Amino acid sequence: MDLFDYSIKEQLKKDAPLADRMRPQTLDQFIGQSHILSPGKLLRRAIQADQLSSLIFFGPPGTGKTTLARIIANTTKAEFISLNAVLSGVKDIRSSIATAEKFRKEYERKTILFIDEVHRFNKAQQDALLPHVENGTVILIGATTENPYFEVNKALVSRSRIFQLESLKAEDLGQILDMALNDKERGYGAKKINIDENARKHLANVANGDARAILNALELAVETSEANETGVIHIDLNTAEESIQKKAVLYDKDGDAHFDTISAFIKSLRGSDPDAALYWMAKMIYGGEEPRFLFRRMIVFAGEDVGMADPHALQVVMSAAQAFDYVGMPEGRFHLAQACLYLSTAPKSNSGFAFFDALKTIQQEQNGEIPNPIKDGNRDKDGFGHGKGYLYPHAYKDHWVAQQYLPDDLQGRAFYQPSNQGYEARVKDDVARRREIQLAAFLDSSEQSAESQAEYWQERTFSNTAELLSQLRDYTFSQVEIKRHQLILVLNAGDGIFLGEALRKAEEGTVYGLVNRDAEKNLLENRYAELDYLQKPVILSVGKNSEGLMDLGDLIKEKIKFDTILGKNALNNMAQLRQLRQMIAPGGNLVLVESIPSQGQRLSGYLPENSISRALLKKLLKAESRIYEIESDDKRQPKAVDLSEMLNREGFKSAFSKQTDFFNRTIISKKRITDWFSLESTSRKTYARYLTEELSLDEIEEIKTLLLNVVAGRVVEWKSSWLFVKAVQQP
Repeated sequence: MDLFDYSIKEQLKKDAPLADRMRPQTLDQFIGQSHILSPGKLLRRAIQADQLSSLIFFGPPGTGKTTLARIIANTTKAEFISLNAVLSGVKDIRSSIATAEKFRKEYERKTILFIDEVHRFNKAQQDALLPHVENGTVILIGATTENPYFEVNKALVSRSRIFQLESLKAEDLGQILDMALNDKERGYGAKKINIDENARKHLANVANGDARAILNALELAVETSEANETGVIHIDLNTAEESIQKKAVLYDKDGDAHFDTISAFIKSLRGSDPDAALYWMAKMIYGGEEPRFLFRRMIVFAGEDVGMADPHALQVVMSAAQAFDYVGMPEGRFHLAQACLYLSTAPKSNSGFAFFDALKTIQQEQNGEIPNPIKDGNRDKDGFGHGKGYLYPHAYKDHWVAQQYLPDDLQGRAFYQPSNQGYEARVKDDVARRREIQLAAFLDSSEQSAESQAEYWQERTFSNTAELLSQLRDYTFSQVEIKRHQLILVLNAGDGIFLGEALRKAEEGTVYGLVNRDAEKNLLENRYAELDYLQKPVILSVGKNSEGLMDLGDLIKEKIKFDTILGKNALNNMAQLRQLRQMIAPGGNLVLVESIPSQGQRLSGYLPENSISRALLKKLLKAESRIYEIESDDKRQPKAVDLSEMLNREGFKSAFSKQTDFFNRTIISKKRITDWFSLESTSRKTYARYLTEELSLDEIEEIKTLLLNVVAGRVVEWKSSWLFVKAVQQP
């Protein structure tokens, strides 16, 4: 190089833009990207040790990709060749490869080939590079603003280490600005420049993480501003705004404006105002807010304020955040906007706060015992019975079965209160109905001691299994039209299944529920404690009189006339029917559902045809019939009187009755069959003890063995028979 060439080169360097002049020459001068360049990091160690493999730098403009390549050029002992993919073609690649081969052959030196905007090379150009990168002729360093996993040849990517450079932080840009103002050789250190603090912050905030942008803005501000009489160039906020062509807004990312604006943004989302939400988000982005901060807040909002009203909201926001990470700014603003618009227009529910109600219960109340059936049975099943009695939901209709999950003391407690919005509006009734069935099953089983449950052979007939209860409820309410404003009375409401459905049907009316025990009253009142006062049912504990009838005297004195009275197994005799008639409004409905145990399932029905002799079968059927001839147990009494005739005699009109059979799937365990066939003395006669009146012990053992072989542990259909009665009060 002669003196003339050197002079031209120095002049070009002097006339170069500030951003080019201020490029760091060493790693110590490089600002930002500490996640890959701080002391001890892999890339820094590789550069310092001059032990580089092929690299691809990926990141937004102005983050230092080309600068890093030049630092490598200044520190490596390898030959360094630089190409720009926009200006170069296959011919330039071949020339560079030839040079690399020459240095490798003649001087035993490696060659680093830096390609800026490497994603601009087409497939043929990238393929031309591949074999020479693969055999080590060149060490490739590529720089790209596009995701290399999408835009760069997969073979090249697989042979390179990918380093992602992030947008510079405002503090980094401020440091670069100060360096340019203080550097006397490359920057403006030789000039007297006074920059206002608000102007400095504005340039750093709106440069959008781009070092080149802030240096270009500084250069324009300095070169277009005249010095005052003391030789000082003063740069105020107006000058900074003009230089970077962005107006400053009142937004301090660390002050009140930050918290006030993000508050306005969240409250606009919560208020379902997409216009306001977009406005406040735009203000924050314009003011230099970190987009990932906004995504974090929207992710929280999706769970806290949208929640189960739209379970897809979280997925949409997470996908938008992931897309933003792929494309960055400025295109990532579309994904910010999409997440904002989705959340602001989505239905809202804060039912997720139910978790904190459960947490409060844990903190303030005594922890309840985990029910045995849902304990882990892998370790203590034999010793302590853990896991025994667990019902596998997938073995039942709709993959659900009523069983106890909460501790005894928390039965009926409802933490989760679905809203009336979006998805939750669709599942709200299902959640409520299942809770009611769950509670009814618990109450039904708690009425008997564990001993009597095991002994009583008809347990499956009279226990309110989930499927049966659901069918009874749905069928009963299909027989009567309940209007929103009506007054409803539910008899024997302790199990809650009719009471809850009546509340849903008569949303603008009032529902009364009669229970026989204070414990049931407390349980139901807790169950509906979260409802508004006017929506809650009126729960009355009426008890029974000396004749075993519900004591309705006080309610009759109130002279309340109900539009509909309904109940399950609530009618015992004519006297009770006459009391009920006094409480029904003219034209009102009485709907009763009464079990008919004598028409229900009998174990003989499970015996295969011709598995026993005709004589033994006849004796078995006769013995089973005796079970229903006992007058002392109302629960097993067949309904011998036609209720529709009774109702007509009492002055009702349009009275009719219909017997309906239900078949519910169940599993009968070996233990249950063994208990039914026990001949030990107990407070209640077992099935086998009824059989002894007709069958010998050997015959009873034969029946037991057959049932163990064909029924035990298998899913069977259990029949129950019910009488539905409906009548209309005379006007």
